[in-house]
Amino acid sequence: MTIDSFYGLLVGAATFLCIGIFHPLVIKAEYYLGVKSWWLFLLIGICGIIGSIFADNQTVSILLGVMAFSSLWGIGEVFKQRERVRKGWFPKNPKRKDY
Repeated sequence: MTIDSFYGLLVGAATFLCIGIFHPLVIKAEYYLGVKSWWLFLLIGICGIIGSIFADNQTVSILLGVMAFSSLWGIGEVFKQRERVRKGWFPKNPKRKDY
């Protein structure tokens, strides 16, 4: 068994961690910025894609790709989060008036 045998586990764990990080990021971004935060997730996603393309290391490229697509997934989730807030499933930010 070599270190290469563990790349699948590394990518799986990193994917799990990335999703686990982006889930609360989406919630916080919607709470503080509203749906206008979608462009931040787009920017992070584009940077991740570019980084993934130009990364010299295959593992780094894969991890950047996972991060990029988790961020792009977050765009849709910001809009869904707004609906969850409207339904009362998550708290509204009392300082924002755009609900």
